[in-house]
Amino acid sequence: MATTFKNFLNEDVTSTRTLLHESIPVTGSIVSGTYNQGSSTTETNVKNFSHGLFQSVFDYPHLSSSANHIFDVTVGYSPDSTLSSSANTQNGDKIDIYNQMAQILVGHDATGSIRKFDEDGDLTGGTKMKEVFFVNFARLLNKDEVKKGSFNLELGADVGLTFGGQAFNDRVLVTDASGSSGYLVNSPAGEYGVLFATASTNTDNAGITYIQGTAQGTKIPCGLIFYQAGIAVLSGSVFNKSGSAAPAHAGGIFRSGYGDLRLGNPIVGTAGASHNGFNFITGSSISGSADAIRNRIYNISFNNTTELNSTIYFCRASHNEFNYSSNPTYLSSSQIRVKDSSLDEPVSYMTTVGLYSANNELLAVAKVSEPLKKTPDTELTLRVRLDY
Repeated sequence: MATTFKNFLNEDVTSTRTLLHESIPVTGSIVSGTYNQGSSTTETNVKNFSHGLFQSVFDYPHLSSSANHIFDVTVGYSPDSTLSSSANTQNGDKIDIYNQMAQILVGHDATGSIRKFDEDGDLTGGTKMKEVFFVNFARLLNKDEVKKGSFNLELGADVGLTFGGQAFNDRVLVTDASGSSGYLVNSPAGEYGVLFATASTNTDNAGITYIQGTAQGTKIPCGLIFYQAGIAVLSGSVFNKSGSAAPAHAGGIFRSGYGDLRLGNPIVGTAGASHNGFNFITGSSISGSADAIRNRIYNISFNNTTELNSTIYFCRASHNEFNYSSNPTYLSSSQIRVKDSSLDEPVSYMTTVGLYSANNELLAVAKVSEPLKKTPDTELTLRVRLDY
């Protein structure tokens, strides 16, 4: 039979979902160092804006057409933070940023009030993170989401600070250690996990841990990672030591005997407790705070995820179907070219499959790598996949 069109049956169509992962390494030299013009605050791949609300980092000088946006950095604190004061630099902006990010990422409670970021993800209770750094990754890197359990952020944790050098003698590793199985879903922005800090190296301390706890490798909750949104929320405690000297040291992740971790001199300001963790968020502009944390980044790595949805059509040609061609060149003087005599079986060669709508509108075309011979004693099944 000279079959041209054939309807699909239910069993001829199926759908699949595939997750593709890509490893994303972002080295600290790109974030702070590769394109610096003699100081830590003049990198040509870092863009500051006149509004001063966040800082953007690129993989190449940002004025170049080849530059790709990597991530944005900003800071904020809750209106009821003990550090909130009208005397602080950009006080209102920092409160607005915290509220905006919290509204998007953790939503509102039953009274309509904006929830605060929580250290362990329990939005109804627990320890609240009221002073935080935000790292918002570009969609180019994040794709559909950050793969759970793959996020790693290494921060320089040396007490002293030399641009691109001494800061990284000691390092803190921030990971979503339980992300693959212990992620949370009670966020309007999708799934998220808790970030934990642990000492990744301690060259200077010769085996003495500088993370609070009884043993090196102790994991301290210090933030949240929102997988679909591609946003890491880091508590100011990642640059503070534990102790009773509130608020400068309250809730810090470093052991109390460890020195003040400077975010200032020679990067931004002078040494001292006023330039570590929480207090640096208040005493500096948003751009200054972004410079400080950016120059403490040793390495960032994670796997992104691309969700590939596919519809698969099984195009079946039975033995008595598609044995003839409607191509005008198939005939010569009313004779089938591929037959030597009238007794020979008809033969056709399949090169193209067209998918049509119910109104005979051509929607998609699939090509085979080489013509497929079809005769009355053969059957063919072509698998056509549409990805979107």
